[in-house]
Amino acid sequence: MEHKKVIVVGSGPAGLTAAIYTSRADLDPLVIEGEPSSTSDQPGGQLMLTTEIENFPGFPEGLMGPELMTNMRSQASRFGASFQTAKVTKVELDTKPFALYTSDQQDQNDPVLTCDALIIATGARSLMLNLKNENELIGHGVSTCATCDGFFFRGQDIAVVGGGDSALEEALFLTKFAKSVTIIHRRDALRASKIMQDRAFANEKITFAWNKVVTELHSENAVLTGITLEDTVTSEKSPLAITGLFVAIGHSPNTEVFKGLLEMDDAGYIITHAGTHTSVDGVFACGDVQDHKYRQAITAAGSGCMAAIDVEHWLESQH
Repeated sequence: MEHKKVIVVGSGPAGLTAAIYTSRADLDPLVIEGEPSSTSDQPGGQLMLTTEIENFPGFPEGLMGPELMTNMRSQASRFGASFQTAKVTKVELDTKPFALYTSDQQDQNDPVLTCDALIIATGARSLMLNLKNENELIGHGVSTCATCDGFFFRGQDIAVVGGGDSALEEALFLTKFAKSVTIIHRRDALRASKIMQDRAFANEKITFAWNKVVTELHSENAVLTGITLEDTVTSEKSPLAITGLFVAIGHSPNTEVFKGLLEMDDAGYIITHAGTHTSVDGVFACGDVQDHKYRQAITAAGSGCMAAIDVEHWLESQH
């Protein structure tokens, strides 16, 4: 069994920023970065599936998502952070030090790691349509973030899937760039708040495809060229020529292994207070695992910095 002062679970912008700051504070952090085969907690987080990033400060020409995460990982490693490519399968937070089990251990009966302070940065995953070539087209016409990618669709015909506040917020934001925005909803009435509905109905760039679901994605040279819609009432299928599809049907935080151990909201996001402190003393959470509003690389990185500083101060108070 190996003991560390600090263990960081997750290796997206939040986790790697926490690793940079805790390693520079001489806390010798271990980052459990996830498994390459996992869709929910792969090393590098969701940005490993992102193409060009133009809104991360300090890169005026933009850069690719994997490049940014590789740079952040190298920076954390340079200051002394160590990495373990595995998935956390179980944690024990009712004892001190905290105990962790990982997917790469031989015997699942005994923990392989213990730590004084735990930083949770496992992020959240976008709920997808689960269509045949959806993953291949992410970053090539399919997106889950209007704030991140809307700029690339200037003057184009695009669509948003969803009927809640998030979907309408995405659609309204995208009208700043797109020629037209079609909101695709499986029912004949929206779930969004009245004020958001009023704004969407009043926007001349927005049209609605009621009682419709997306059944196929069409592409040429690995770039989205259109979709097939199916009517949920008549089962009739129809084509829609678009070059951008934004999926806004919700997110799911990667908190399964922590359920019942930490205070969470109804959607499963970890609740933090006084910065990044959780309901268990010595356990901290940062990034999208506790942020269901902003969900940006820069805000995740900022909260990773906060978690590292909170951990440093907490450890000082304990010793």
